Amino acid sequence: MSKFALGQSITRIEDAALVQGAGRYTDDFELAGAAHAYVLRSPHAQANILSIDAAAAREAPGVLAILTAEDAAADGLGDIPCLVPVTNIDGTPRADTPRPVLAMKRVRHVGDPVALVVAETLAQARDASELIAIEYDPLPAVADTRGALRPGAPRAWDHIAGNLCFDIGAGTDKTVVDAAIARAAHVTRLELINNRIIANPIEPRAALADFDPASGRSTLYTPSQGPHVIHGQVAEAVLKIGKEQLRVISGKVGGAFGMKIFLHPEQPLVVWASRRLKRAVRWTADRSEGFVSDVQGRDNYSIAELALDADARFLALRVTTCANMGAYLSNYAPYIPQLAVPMLSGVYRIPAIYANIRGVVTNTVPVDAYRGAGRPEAIYLVERVVDLAARELGLAPDELRRRNFIKPADMPYQTPVESRYDSGDFAAVMARAMEKADWAGFAARRDEARRRGKLRGIGLAMYIERCGGGTGDTVILKVDPAGSVTLISGMQDNGQGHITTFVQLLSDKLGLDSSQIRVVQGDTDVVPSGLTGGSRFLAIGGIAAISAADEVIAQGRDAAAGLLEAAPADIEYGDGEYRIAGTDRAVSLFEVAKVTKGLEAEHTRTPEAFTYPNGCHICELEVDADTGEVHIERYSIVDDFGRAINPLLLEGQVHGGTVQGIGQALLELGLYDAESGQLLTGSFMDYALPRADDVPSFDCGFHHVPCASNPLGVKGAGEAGAVGAPPAVINAVVDALHALTGTKHIDMPATREKLWRALRAS
Repeated sequence: MSKFALGQSITRIEDAALVQGAGRYTDDFELAGAAHAYVLRSPHAQANILSIDAAAAREAPGVLAILTAEDAAADGLGDIPCLVPVTNIDGTPRADTPRPVLAMKRVRHVGDPVALVVAETLAQARDASELIAIEYDPLPAVADTRGALRPGAPRAWDHIAGNLCFDIGAGTDKTVVDAAIARAAHVTRLELINNRIIANPIEPRAALADFDPASGRSTLYTPSQGPHVIHGQVAEAVLKIGKEQLRVISGKVGGAFGMKIFLHPEQPLVVWASRRLKRAVRWTADRSEGFVSDVQGRDNYSIAELALDADARFLALRVTTCANMGAYLSNYAPYIPQLAVPMLSGVYRIPAIYANIRGVVTNTVPVDAYRGAGRPEAIYLVERVVDLAARELGLAPDELRRRNFIKPADMPYQTPVESRYDSGDFAAVMARAMEKADWAGFAARRDEARRRGKLRGIGLAMYIERCGGGTGDTVILKVDPAGSVTLISGMQDNGQGHITTFVQLLSDKLGLDSSQIRVVQGDTDVVPSGLTGGSRFLAIGGIAAISAADEVIAQGRDAAAGLLEAAPADIEYGDGEYRIAGTDRAVSLFEVAKVTKGLEAEHTRTPEAFTYPNGCHICELEVDADTGEVHIERYSIVDDFGRAINPLLLEGQVHGGTVQGIGQALLELGLYDAESGQLLTGSFMDYALPRADDVPSFDCGFHHVPCASNPLGVKGAGEAGAVGAPPAVINAVVDALHALTGTKHIDMPATREKLWRALRAS
């Protein structure tokens, strides 16, 4: 191993074990005598439960328990909470949607848990579930986002009139925006859909619970994005046993994309079952189960109205969004569409912006954060309406953007929707991306494609997102006199390379070999509170780590001075040693730790301000005029992440997010039957994830402008690709089709069938 510096591209330290199958995921934890749980789920989108007869199932071979809502009520179990209050425009609070761990009297979406079967083997649990006789009274269901608000639509909840669970307004005074639109020389209006996405991480959700009869304490093993988020809800909100009676452990996490932040019913269910049976109980979702039970993402219908003056300068933006929350309000669900509002200015001067966001409940799987959480929805809307405005005005897409960019001299820039940008050079980022994409040579490539019978299009999208916020995160740094350093963090790696980055930061700061540094995550008995999400790892956790290292170095200075028989003011630190300045007399960090019987620092980093990564995506693609098939020919990206700590990991995050954005733009759709509420895309036969031949090689570049709000100058990168890709791809698709068909907009996903129909209609 070696010492690492900041800015050095190094491969991930954790990968060797993972690719050799040595990673320990939740399903890899072996507990002696663990029973298996199977969740019996509703086949109906909405129905009253008239009766449940589990007598035959309880007598089936290997069955240990059949648990229903009646048992949960008898044991005093609470509901899964929504953690976000909302105040409506009229001052009233949002509607509530109590979510039991097992459906009580009514099921509200296909996949809603109705009973938990625990048996010696999974096969026995499955077989027994088929013996449970449930009498349902099916009710009309509502699954369509817009349709939920139509007069006469079935109600997902009896007490929520018109299925409207919240209705908020944000931004500039609406009368000011209305007046600006009324006097504008030109108004571009666009209706658009941000399609529902199913997260589908490689590792499915899982839960394994153990119980210690001697202490009365339970341990829950489950993948998470920070075990403390799960810990408090299971222990206090649902089981009501107190935090001290529960330990939560997250091992390796095989992808999450936001979905594993949130509490799902199965986690408290297995802990409850384990405590009842006084033995270990395990559950792991199969892929089909995940489709109807994992929290899903996006699903917005929006109207954007962009007002411009006679010189094509932006005057105002009015946005109306209907956001589908699903059947229950998930932990942070009402917050996600609100996260779109601070990004509605994009990278542009828009003096007045007003947004009305209406949350609706439907008989579908609950919706919460998915990679980007509100920012992709905002930027997709802004970049599509700006592109359409350029087309309507006969301006080049880059020219309209250039006229309206916020300039570096304007920084810090206060938008009318809360965000205050501290840095950025948007025109330079776009210019560099256009150069990488050979924008000037596109016309010749389009002509050549036409001769081959292909429709070639190019799409440009600027993005900016708000990251690095939220509550503070704490790390603990310990220096062991035996020769190692341990960093303990409440954040949870789920594929981003946290271990590598923490080691790189500490190797640089402490001057130690990477093999001497160990990182601990994922155990509520050991780690402080923390959360991975919102591209906040470096701007919060990383700065906490180097700050703790500074504190450790400062702690050892007096002891080092004593060992070297010098004044503390004469001691400097570097390369793992304290030395007398200007001499070769030195003592190592670990020698000092021996004298002090260890060095330890705990540091909490509370963000001072948000960070604002930004960039430009340019997609060039061809559409087959006969089949509607899309092939991406070139894809160029220039990002401003403030600073690159590890350019290799940074580019990997951009690649992954961009692939997910392309997937949403061209392939992915969680589609429900509007009347029955049945999920029509409940397997990979119907839900298309991007494959290797669906995506190109990416030409990535950086134009960093350091962030002013944190000492590392970093802005965050984990979600950027998923923010910039959808509008770039759809802008390119529309550009390809427009000359032949007059198409001004096409909703995501731009599938082969959808494009084929648009071409035939022309």
